[in-house]
Amino acid sequence: MNNHTKETDGDHTGRVLRIERASIHDGLGLRTVVFLKGCPLRCRWCSTPESQNPLPEKGYAQERCTQCGLCMENCPQGALSFDEAGKNVLTDREKCVNCFECVRICPSGAMKSYGTFMTVNDVVREVEKDAVFYFHSGGGITISGGEPLDQPEFVQALLRECRKHGFHRALETSFFARWEIIEPLLPLLNLLYVDMKHSIPKDHHRLTGVDNSLILENIIKADASEYDFDLIIRTPLIPGINDSEEALTEAAVFLKGLEKLKEVEFLAYHRLGTDTYAHLGIPYPLNEIKSPSRDFMLSKARFFMSKAQGIPVVINGVPVNP
Repeated sequence: MNNHTKETDGDHTGRVLRIERASIHDGLGLRTVVFLKGCPLRCRWCSTPESQNPLPEKGYAQERCTQCGLCMENCPQGALSFDEAGKNVLTDREKCVNCFECVRICPSGAMKSYGTFMTVNDVVREVEKDAVFYFHSGGGITISGGEPLDQPEFVQALLRECRKHGFHRALETSFFARWEIIEPLLPLLNLLYVDMKHSIPKDHHRLTGVDNSLILENIIKADASEYDFDLIIRTPLIPGINDSEEALTEAAVFLKGLEKLKEVEFLAYHRLGTDTYAHLGIPYPLNEIKSPSRDFMLSKARFFMSKAQGIPVVINGVPVNP
């Protein structure tokens, strides 16, 4: 007798950072956003540095620590110790095996874990809890990251299961992947968000660690494909980084020929992830940059619109008048 059974879509296991409910900024209606772990890009402005590492990892929020010492007493590897002042817990990364015993034992929540392994069935069970809100608001599930294309089989299986349940399905991606990875996902989507981080190749490579030629090629191929989905291009607008007239003009010239493009969304740069950098022990690379004003965003959006020949633009979800 053959004891091996074929793996179903629901059995696929993925690396999930977290699941957020009732989002109104990641697609139509109320959304459940599934953030996945792992990303090949290293954007200098990344607001979720905990999504970059493909594996679950540990963080430490010093501001919550009560210096009780329970984490050190219970660490099986002896990887934890106080600093010389006796206020911060230090981790010996060579000894730490990410067993997360310190996270489990910490009474104050100073020790944090980022990410876990979940099956498609696990995720769908969580998504189903919000189903009533989808049907009243026109919402659904949005798969984001990290980079979802880093786990294409898991994403494809999750999209298939969500289609069976009749959920509206959106994907947010950098589009930095081979076309043969991307194409099987397109017929499963209702909405595709592609992050266009910088239109000038040399600057894109300098700021994200990868070239943008593959991304632009994939946008053209997806737009020309036979699959029926709406395309939204998202650009995080960072003052002094990707907001020059040259960069905005290049983006407008490239995008104005796309047939599936519904709108371009400019996202105002924010600093909401800076605490997480500290919790992970990573220096934040853009400390000198402030969040832009509404007037700044409007001026950049209107300049783009003057070059883009009628492409609708929104700023953080709010339409911009020409």
